[in-house]
Amino acid sequence: MAAPRRAAVLGSPIAHSLSPVLHRTAYQELGLAGWTYDRFEVDEAGLPAFFETLGPEWAGLSLTMPLKRAVIPLLDEISETAASVDAVNTVVRTEDGRRIGDNTDIPGMVAALREHGIDKVDAAAVLGAGATASSALAALSRICPGEIAVYVRSEARATEMRQWAERLGIAVRIADWADAERALHAPLVISTTPAGVTDALARSVPERPAALFDVLYDPWPTDLAARWSAYGGAVVSGLDLLVHQAVLQVEQMTGLSPAPLDAMRKAGERALAAR
Repeated sequence: MAAPRRAAVLGSPIAHSLSPVLHRTAYQELGLAGWTYDRFEVDEAGLPAFFETLGPEWAGLSLTMPLKRAVIPLLDEISETAASVDAVNTVVRTEDGRRIGDNTDIPGMVAALREHGIDKVDAAAVLGAGATASSALAALSRICPGEIAVYVRSEARATEMRQWAERLGIAVRIADWADAERALHAPLVISTTPAGVTDALARSVPERPAALFDVLYDPWPTDLAARWSAYGGAVVSGLDLLVHQAVLQVEQMTGLSPAPLDAMRKAGERALAAR
């Protein structure tokens, strides 16, 4: 009988996380009876002490805010993808005890778009300029050779986005949030803002919108996503992203592929419906 293996999601706050639902579903579908996946409330100050408790039974960790950058000094190695945005959301513990960091948000975004038939776009717009926006730029660097407009609220945020763009080797046009209605006419709009921020933009959705990727999943749909869908536009949700990045985490932590995407999505949908 195989030795029990452990994994978990860390962050603060963490009670809302759907990751346990997704990963446990994957373990069940893959027949990994000895695997467990938990959630732990851990902030930046408590992260080093938590890492000291990790024994050989640990296969990996999922990380959410505010730990995606704080974890980097505690790792032995990080992938090029994670290094490109200074953010790690996945840690795999190898058999010899090494801690390897990766970022599955970026390929998860690309996979979620691809699932909806979006393999390449000539131009794109990003709403917001936080950590998720930097991941969005990294994802767009893989599928968008044309102009990427980023709509921000402050010059400080504008400077950050220019720095990320330079680091990723792409060109961006920084635009003021006051003109965010113009973003809605892009072939692909990625909204990375907190709940409620884009509600006022819903009334400005064009009659024939193209594609919207709204990274929120609770509450869902957002006002913007609901209007977009009502007008016949393609909508990719935050749950799509969450499931695709979790699939990649499961595959890295367990060494098994493919992870059960459909079963994980259905489990996530049920959990959200029950809230």
